[in-house]
Amino acid sequence: MISYIVNLLIQLFSFIILIYILLSYFMRPDHQIRIFVDGIVNPLLNPIRRIVPSVMGLDFSPVVLMLLVSAVGNALVRILYSAGL
Repeated sequence: MISYIVNLLIQLFSFIILIYILLSYFMRPDHQIRIFVDGIVNPLLNPIRRIVPSVMGLDFSPVVLMLLVSAVGNALVRILYSAGL
């Protein structure tokens, strides 16, 4: 049961990262929705941005974050599932 909830939260956060990416292309930075989503995602992106440089002006940190969330989340769900949680 807990593994199902954790998996659902991981999928939800991955979806929020995807929305962050799309909003950065189509919405002004001062829009309330974008400010809200930025407030959720940017605290996790900032450390990644210090490590992963942008390439020709493209920021790949959201992609790296999605990969990290997926990898860590899948590992956590497998551990919880194997523990019977």
